[in-house]
Amino acid sequence: MSRITVPATIADAPMASQPLLAAVEKKLGTVPNLFRLISNSPSALEGYLSLSRALSRGALSPQTGERIALAIAEINGCDYCLSAHTYLAKNQANLGEAEIAANRNGSSNDAKDDVAVGFAAHVALSFGHVSAADIRSIRRAGYSDAQIVELILRVALSIFTNYLNIAADTEIDFPVVRAHHRDTSLG
Repeated sequence: MSRITVPATIADAPMASQPLLAAVEKKLGTVPNLFRLISNSPSALEGYLSLSRALSRGALSPQTGERIALAIAEINGCDYCLSAHTYLAKNQANLGEAEIAANRNGSSNDAKDDVAVGFAAHVALSFGHVSAADIRSIRRAGYSDAQIVELILRVALSIFTNYLNIAADTEIDFPVVRAHHRDTSLG
């Protein structure tokens, strides 16, 4: 059971969130728990959906986006996002099991995407403290400044959903995938 209310239906969500959730349902055929959880704040839902929509029209491929989401979900130990993005990677981005496993380990079997996923993992693990050499390396791999900005934004968006789902203990409504063991002690 989620520690933060997840409205059971669109009608149970705040009034301002209802048309946004209806649009999600129209697009996906369902409203996953993540969206209903975020709907507690109509502003947060609007922002999340707007940012996600903008990134879907960005300079990075959907496959690269899924690869990054898998890497960040694994780093943060977010079973909800790992489950959702494993499903999306298989069923929408057409990534195979070997690629998904590589992504979860912060890499890719595709040479160019290996640099992107590694960079995204480094951004997350270093809290954004990347070096000039890291930026030069990703540029040498063929990524433009626009793509670098989008990579970092995808990391940030993943961190938002990871942290929200971890804090809320959101019920997983996708085929369940568990993150590798992480030591979450603060000591």
